[in-house]
Amino acid sequence: MDSNYKQYEDVAEMLKVLAHPVRLCIVKNLLEKGGCNVTNMHSCLGMPQSTISQHLQKLKSIGIIKGERNGLEIVYEVVDKRVDKVIEALLDK
Repeated sequence: MDSNYKQYEDVAEMLKVLAHPVRLCIVKNLLEKGGCNVTNMHSCLGMPQSTISQHLQKLKSIGIIKGERNGLEIVYEVVDKRVDKVIEALLDK
């Protein structure tokens, strides 16, 4: 077995998480805006905040994004730099 197999597993997991239209949209918007809170995402995506929060949690759980508390809100940003290349390749941003 290839000694880089763990790396392949990590990349496959990242692609699985990104393989949802809402999560792709969230990540693309975060990359373009540099950071955003759930309220802004809610108005942009037009879906319930609870739904957006579930998708953010999934992205956060594997380290694609992080959330930083700023008073009462949490501002999310992309921290996995590989994602930028993936989004660019898939969506010609």
